[in-house]
Amino acid sequence: MIKKTLYFGNPAYLSLRQGQMVIKLPEIERNDTIPERMKRQNEVTKPIEDIGVMVLDNRQITITQGLLEALLENNCAVITCDNRSMPVGLMLPLCGNTVQSERFQYQTDASLPLKKQLWQQTIKAKIRNQATVLAACTGKEVKNMRRWEEDVKSGDTDNLEGRAAAYYWKTIFAQFPVTGDFTRSRDGLPPNNLLNYGYAILRAVVARALVSSGMLPTFGIHHHNRYNAYCLADDIMEPYRPYIDELVFTLIAEADGHIPELTRETKARLLAIPTTEVIIGNKRSPLMVAVSQTTASLYKCFCGEIRRISYPER
Repeated sequence: MIKKTLYFGNPAYLSLRQGQMVIKLPEIERNDTIPERMKRQNEVTKPIEDIGVMVLDNRQITITQGLLEALLENNCAVITCDNRSMPVGLMLPLCGNTVQSERFQYQTDASLPLKKQLWQQTIKAKIRNQATVLAACTGKEVKNMRRWEEDVKSGDTDNLEGRAAAYYWKTIFAQFPVTGDFTRSRDGLPPNNLLNYGYAILRAVVARALVSSGMLPTFGIHHHNRYNAYCLADDIMEPYRPYIDELVFTLIAEADGHIPELTRETKARLLAIPTTEVIIGNKRSPLMVAVSQTTASLYKCFCGEIRRISYPER
């Protein structure tokens, strides 16, 4: 079953009752002239087990400890946003798998050569998907990117990821005059904000799947920033990033070449990322399901059952 992504952008009271999340509106709850029966009729309930990602984007949201506990017990990723409505925090369960300790051991014992081989597979998949998206969106020649994909060595010692990224970002938005000479940067000019928002949702989906597969999102196969709690999530999401890029390109194209504001409607499109259809293992699958297949295959690589990570193909 596809888990739902829920977004809260208005003030709300969120609590737990009989395995259901109860959503109440403050303006109704505070109105003493409204009978309790009518207040109950204005409540909305959602089954906890149906929720995969929840985004809290208002400082006047009240959420109970009981609800948080239930969400985390059901492996839900809870994202909090700052005053610019950008994701700033991510809460995940501490235990997501019954044999978690054993899986942690396989992960932490992984040899350097194995990690380099897995990173090689990851970058090849990323460049391959970038090339496909670039060709689909712009019609530009991508033979150079296909060549770079084939030339990626163990550990990507030649940094072909960086070479491909430089060409990719220079080209993908070039047809839109409003983007100018686009530079990809977390703190850069729009549409970097749209990309950041989409990547934050993707990161939560990947981190959630890693925990569910019994791995620590902190210990990466390549990323190793001492201040980053989600190094492995940042590694594994790389081949999935082009799906976000394509969606942002589509949003700009639909706006006649203008960069849309990060409105509720734009967020709704970006929040639909977990249900985006991808191809993995020659089968069509929602992205959230595909990510779970990817993380499950990663564990099998760590424990020696298989040698390749299962990544999607755009």
